[in-house]
Amino acid sequence: MAKLLHLMVHSVYSDKNVFLRELISNAADACEKLRYEAIVAPDLLGSDPTPRIVLTLDEEHARLIVEDNGIGMTRDELVESLGTIARSGTRAFMERVEAAQSKDGAQLIGQFGVGFYSAFMVADNVDVVSRRAGSDKAWHWASEGKGSYTVSAVDLADAPARGTRITLHLKDDAKTYTLRWTVERIVKDQSGHVPVPISIVEKPGAEPAQVADGTALWTKQKSEISKEDYTDFYRGVAGQYDEPALTVHFRAEGRHEYTALAFVPGSKPFDLFDPDRKGRMKLYVKRVFITDEADLLPRYLRFVRGLVDTADLPLNVSREMIQESPLLANIRKGLTNRVLTSIEKLIDSDPDAFAKLWENFGSVIKEGIYEDFERRAQLLALSRFRTTAAEDKTRALSEYVKDMKDGQAAIYYLTGENLAQLQASPQLEGFRARGIEVLLLTDPVDSFWVTTAPDFEGKPFKSITQGAADLAAVARENDAAAASPEANPSVTDFVAFAKTTLGEAVSDVRTSDRLTESAVCLVAPEHGPDRQLQKMLQGAGRIDDAAKPILEINPGHALIAALAASPSEDQTFREDAVNLLFDQARVLDGDKPENPRAFAERLSRVFDRALKR
Repeated sequence: MAKLLHLMVHSVYSDKNVFLRELISNAADACEKLRYEAIVAPDLLGSDPTPRIVLTLDEEHARLIVEDNGIGMTRDELVESLGTIARSGTRAFMERVEAAQSKDGAQLIGQFGVGFYSAFMVADNVDVVSRRAGSDKAWHWASEGKGSYTVSAVDLADAPARGTRITLHLKDDAKTYTLRWTVERIVKDQSGHVPVPISIVEKPGAEPAQVADGTALWTKQKSEISKEDYTDFYRGVAGQYDEPALTVHFRAEGRHEYTALAFVPGSKPFDLFDPDRKGRMKLYVKRVFITDEADLLPRYLRFVRGLVDTADLPLNVSREMIQESPLLANIRKGLTNRVLTSIEKLIDSDPDAFAKLWENFGSVIKEGIYEDFERRAQLLALSRFRTTAAEDKTRALSEYVKDMKDGQAAIYYLTGENLAQLQASPQLEGFRARGIEVLLLTDPVDSFWVTTAPDFEGKPFKSITQGAADLAAVARENDAAAASPEANPSVTDFVAFAKTTLGEAVSDVRTSDRLTESAVCLVAPEHGPDRQLQKMLQGAGRIDDAAKPILEINPGHALIAALAASPSEDQTFREDAVNLLFDQARVLDGDKPENPRAFAERLSRVFDRALKR
């Protein structure tokens, strides 16, 4: 725990000022939670219904006090909220921090769920006194940030009437946080748009001076909001410290009324590939925070941050009712359409911004092709791909279809783990020889959406590693090689021999029209998953027995011709050659020889034969 805290304090946050934003955000959340609970229990507000956050500066004692009159915490809540760091797993958290130490620390801000502990960057020790609204008990939590803490009861006279008071005993190099101009500048820069008024008390006993009025940014007219205002708000609501790549702010009117303010981050959030794949959009009803677990966007837009505020839901709506609300379904549809439309507009208005957005989130957006039937055509048109025609940039499917060759009937693709591997694939040779463009798909989701997307503009998708290549209808670009070489009888006999030798290891052995330079390659049968999808399903334990591959042999390759001409009585050599060709095809396909020991023995026998000749 001590090591974890040390890493967090010295590695997660490169900008110490952010501790104040984290504490203010926590305080604002506490006030919002109280407003929500007071809907059904108005007595919780007592005689103090107006939410507030007060920052008290104590230069004489080197203290900074952050106090709110929000919901407060019980003893158990103090232990749960302040005694647990990185609930997603301490080990995973430490690994992420250590891996990020050599990177730009600013990108890590707000990414680990340990905002409160950022206080130890500026404080030697921290005292927290909290009283839960409606409770007659108050509790004191204290820690030096070195791995342990204490919790004890405290006299009500020394506690807030309701809410939480956090006292930071500042380090010697952090005493500037007792100066008003320093604190006020940080508040306006980072927390000026939280929906709770913020005041500063320059010294204990002085009158508070308001520095932020708690006006909700999303309720203002767009013309009244500057780019800097949007950026400040985004950083607070998203827990990011970059600038948004796209801002979507609109008010829907008509049958249902709601306001939405959504941001596409400028960099990848750390939880982009969280297995739970939950969104991060907050739901408000009449500016009262309800939940951050409402299903406001589809999972393939889970990187979008922001909020929706509606007046059409009753304030006493339960979280269970939210999930079943027809209004939420309407909001989800409208918000999804608006976000996708805004992303589409970037293609023409700011191509560079769109390219960066696609680089960060394209692999997630493509999940929608697989999951969202209603918007599949829109998402396919939006998507960009690396191809053999432009390996240094991405291309749209509309560009692909426009440049298709005469006689080409399908959109061809090749899936794999990385671009370099795909570019070296022997299956591409016949397509390159004919100038046929092939999509190079390296994201895991690519292997799935191509199986569910039947076509684009009437052109079906076809894997070049599955079934016959069907290249005869497209002429080769090099006239000298316009005709595919005819397999002579000896090659035909060798192919038949190879099929007999490999037996159950393959489903077939045949000559290939997709190979021009390599001797062999593997392809999948016509029906079923292609080679890459089959590997993924097998690796995930989704299928037990993979379909046997087809070994294709290049009848015009010099090696094949030489092997076909080898004496038929040299049975052992020919069998070794066939098995080595099969293993070679496996290696070219990204696999390893099925039996490494047998592979080594065959290779040794072939070397020995060659040296004796």
